[in-house]
Amino acid sequence: MALIPASLRTRLVVGVFSFFAMWGFALSITRYSIPEEMEEGSFVANLATDLGLDIRSLEERKAKLDVIHSKNYLDINKDTGELVIREKIDRESICMTKTTSCFLKMDVILSSPVRIFNIELEIMDINDNAPVFRRKTMHLDISEATLPGERFSLTNAVDADVGANSIKTYYLSESKYFNIDIQTGSDGSKYVDLVLSGNLDREEHAVHDLILTAVDGGVPPRSGTASIIINVLDINDNAPIFSQPVYAVNVSENSAAGTVVMTLNATDLDEGTNAQLVYSHTLYTSEKTQELFSLDPNSGEIKVKGVIDYEESQSFEMHIQAQDRGTNPLSGHCKVTVFVTDLNDNYPEVTIKSLKSSLTEDVSVGTLIAVVSVSDRDSGANGEVELSLNRQETLPFLLSKSSEGYFEMLVSKPLDREVISKYDIILRVTDKGVPPLSENETITLEILDINDNAPTFSQSFYTIHVMENNPPGALLTSLSAFDPDLNENQYLVYFIMEKEIVNTSMSMLFSINPENGDLYALKTFDYERERDFLFHIEARDSGVPPLSTNCTVHIIILDQNDNTPLIVSPWRAQGSVVEEVIPRSTDKGHLVAKVIAIDADSEQNARVTYQLLQISDSTLFSLDQYNGEIRTTRMFSYRDPRQQRLVIVAKDNGQPSLSATVTIKISTVEHAMAFSETTELPLDYDMFTDLNLYLVIGLGAVSFLLLITILVIIVLKCQKPKPKAIKIPPANRNSVISRNSVISQRSSTIADSTLISSDAYWYSLFLAETRKGKVVVRQPIIPKGAGYFVSSIPRSIGPSETTDSRASTLEVCRNIGWVW
Repeated sequence: MALIPASLRTRLVVGVFSFFAMWGFALSITRYSIPEEMEEGSFVANLATDLGLDIRSLEERKAKLDVIHSKNYLDINKDTGELVIREKIDRESICMTKTTSCFLKMDVILSSPVRIFNIELEIMDINDNAPVFRRKTMHLDISEATLPGERFSLTNAVDADVGANSIKTYYLSESKYFNIDIQTGSDGSKYVDLVLSGNLDREEHAVHDLILTAVDGGVPPRSGTASIIINVLDINDNAPIFSQPVYAVNVSENSAAGTVVMTLNATDLDEGTNAQLVYSHTLYTSEKTQELFSLDPNSGEIKVKGVIDYEESQSFEMHIQAQDRGTNPLSGHCKVTVFVTDLNDNYPEVTIKSLKSSLTEDVSVGTLIAVVSVSDRDSGANGEVELSLNRQETLPFLLSKSSEGYFEMLVSKPLDREVISKYDIILRVTDKGVPPLSENETITLEILDINDNAPTFSQSFYTIHVMENNPPGALLTSLSAFDPDLNENQYLVYFIMEKEIVNTSMSMLFSINPENGDLYALKTFDYERERDFLFHIEARDSGVPPLSTNCTVHIIILDQNDNTPLIVSPWRAQGSVVEEVIPRSTDKGHLVAKVIAIDADSEQNARVTYQLLQISDSTLFSLDQYNGEIRTTRMFSYRDPRQQRLVIVAKDNGQPSLSATVTIKISTVEHAMAFSETTELPLDYDMFTDLNLYLVIGLGAVSFLLLITILVIIVLKCQKPKPKAIKIPPANRNSVISRNSVISQRSSTIADSTLISSDAYWYSLFLAETRKGKVVVRQPIIPKGAGYFVSSIPRSIGPSETTDSRASTLEVCRNIGWVW
């Protein structure tokens, strides 16, 4: 204690004092009694008055109610000091045991100073629960031999209420066979027994339905019911009885074994095994009768078992008893008389004396198939017989009577195995009795095959589409023929009928599987070289002699976009840039160049369009996407650069599309200059300024007129015919002269020598658009073997080159001839 601080020691002392004070305050207990199921807010007691407390102190001292081991069913009204119901109280849920006393303990706690009051609330029972049976339906099995006075225990009812509200008595619905006996247990509970008061008869009343009612002692009383179902068990107290003591029935002679003569029917009023009957012959039935007729012991069905012959016996008697399966079996008896009816009881007979089981389909009409004999053991009309074939279908056979009782079956029509391969011939023999009897005999005739059918294809002409660039060995199609014959006459072999195309055999291009007709391609096809193939395929069977047929196969090669467009104009070396020179004074819409591309493919794959891929100034040039013409969209200004660079792409319309590009470098000059035939040097003059622009224009006009004059004189001089000169129509010549063409890299359009001939080259050369701008005089690269040289006079020439250029031009004309 010395180590505990003084303040802490003071609090401990106060706490201990307060605990003992509260313990003393809680020693007194206040008890109240209320019925269960009171409504919420109902008054229980005035706590302030009963505990001697001031009403105002309840609020000030924070009075509260603490319920022990239960829900808080009550509350304190601090304004009035009353104890009221907070929630309905169910006595059966608080006190689950069957006791008469039920208490709810709680504490009223006040603070400042702390004080506790113990309160016990007794919950009194009211009759709020009806009796309930543990089993709503009770089943009892009672034998009809049970003696009156026998007792049977029943399931009792329960009631959650106690005291006077618990079960008081039981009632049973009205019955002349049963009543109840009520007993009271040591704890006051009621038990009931069912007592048999009369003799039971299952055949009269098999099931008894009773209602048991339990009633409590409350006011008003409550009740509960249960159903009692009593099944009366059978005893063997009734003997079987037949519907009549004597039965008479008719049966035809020679009735087939198993024929039902009649079915006996006896009844037994009992049930279960006591009503299950067994039928049997008595000692009065002869053994012969029992050999001819059978009796089913369970169903009482009488059937024919042996051969009944009217000539031997006209009637039979059977004495039959029906006995139940009870412990002490009971039986009943009857007599059955069977009268036999006489009939035409002998069937005619048919016998096959000689038979061919198979024939080839090419046998002649009248061929003998079988010899048949017929007979009947009866006499008179019953012994007269007729023989016929199956009338349900038309057969290529007929019957011919050869002698008494003998017939021959012959072929009457040509046979065809492909129509019918096997005949089931039914020979029917019938007598003339009443009713007539008949007998059938079936002959199976197999038709053997001969090779009389050629193979047939499903169609005579096959069209097969094959995409080019196919892999070698690709399956193109499967050609199948059908042969209705059998075995080796049906086995087919396929092969391609030989045919040469450009010294190439079809067997080098295609292959066919001889067994199943699968057609394969042996090479990769190129649409640009071969477009289609037409040949025949033969199908031959393996018969002797073999038969064959053929069909026509048309292979169509489909184009694939596998060729890139080739730019043939403007011509340029691989990877080089095409240079064009035009005057800066060019007008709007002037044709600068024309791009021409060709594509080896076809249709959409060969349709070429042109697009500008790169351009230095998009406002200066335009490109026609269909004809490839590059034109100016405005005039040049002094601010425009002297050099322009265009990249044009030529693209086909295939999927996916292929393309080629060409780069064109366009240079602008004030005057067009000419150089030697074998060089290409642009003349770039930088002295042109805005001050002398008009002077340059004037000089250009004068030079143009001079150039026209010189060009006309040179053309007239070069018109002398040469032995090997190529004559160009005057229309083209005038067109060339009027255009004042300058042959440059663009106009020297040369395609590959393997694709375009020399004549086509020169024709393309003269049709090319002229270029304006940079002056070039050069010898074009001529395809090997062409033997032609072309030059032209420039539109305007410089003062120092005029004489040389003109002399060079005339020299060429005199030496090799001018080609126009």
